[in-house]
Amino acid sequence: MSKLGNLGARLHRGEISYDFIGKRKIWYGVSILITITAILGLAVRGLNMGIDFQGGAVFTTSKTSISVAQAETYAKEASGHDAVVQKLGTGGLRIQIAGMDTAKSDTTKAALAKDMKMDPESIAADLVGPSWGDEIANKAWEGLAIFMVLVVVYLAIAFEWRMAVAALVALIHDITITTGIYALVGFEVTPGTVIGLLTILGYSLYDTVVVFDSLKEQTKDITKQTRFTYSDIANQSINGTLVRSINTTVVALLPVAGLLFIGGGFLGAGTLNDISLSLFVGLAAGAYSSIFIATPLVADLKEAEPQMKALKKRVLAKRAQAAAEDERADARGDEGPEDATPAVVGPRNQPASRTNRGRGRPSGKRR
Repeated sequence: MSKLGNLGARLHRGEISYDFIGKRKIWYGVSILITITAILGLAVRGLNMGIDFQGGAVFTTSKTSISVAQAETYAKEASGHDAVVQKLGTGGLRIQIAGMDTAKSDTTKAALAKDMKMDPESIAADLVGPSWGDEIANKAWEGLAIFMVLVVVYLAIAFEWRMAVAALVALIHDITITTGIYALVGFEVTPGTVIGLLTILGYSLYDTVVVFDSLKEQTKDITKQTRFTYSDIANQSINGTLVRSINTTVVALLPVAGLLFIGGGFLGAGTLNDISLSLFVGLAAGAYSSIFIATPLVADLKEAEPQMKALKKRVLAKRAQAAAEDERADARGDEGPEDATPAVVGPRNQPASRTNRGRGRPSGKRR
């Protein structure tokens, strides 16, 4: 068995563990810091919404030697707006200019053709109206809201409302971080970005549900024992599924990293960036929130219940009693003489019983 597989087996059996629940305040602090950074990025820089959301024009040229930087300069001079230019695999350029109507697009197209020394017929223009962009944005929000509601209802039925609340907080955490990264790096937000967000929420829920299922199974009749608190069992559930969650996330991240860094970066296929960045950031954030946010939050909510408080009190009292007994036993062992003989139960120097006499000497019979 590999070292990682052996580690996973030992974690699953409880032979080794890491105290995720006990250090939950650290993870909460890290998440709050990341979330604040994401919100500041959204507030200061905002999202670079694509023309599908705010309307505009897309000009696609034939093969040309003009660079992306030059095309951006020409497009800004022709339209008066900032442009997003991408190099296509055919050698042409894709120029996106937001906030443009039909009349202005014709003059912009003519000016681009003149500056780039191209035939106007070799430049294709596609327009997206602002009403279409508003409709797309509303549908995106509606889809996200419906997804959230269905998730909460399902988890509340399959598990309990506390787990549904924890999962919802984890999902909002993932969405906030992902959108904040988009604001900070300036990548364009397109319908593909929304699809990527919905996809990563599914991956995040997968890891969360795996831990919740293990936790639900192990906490049956938890109040009938006094060995473990709810947090102890929650920690065991995280450790038992830790390697599985890591393996799943790494396997999912590898092809997405190929899309983002090789396809979008090395090969220059910028159209892949909108969906690949949301997948990459969201998958990593989802794995983090499943382990460090969702389950610790469930433990906090559960241990606020009176019966769980009583259980924790009994468990801690039993552990304190056991620790005190161990200390007394150690103290007695330290105070006794080094050559002390084992204690004899019962009166000393008594004649052995018949049974003992019979057992102490050979009977004379051969076996």
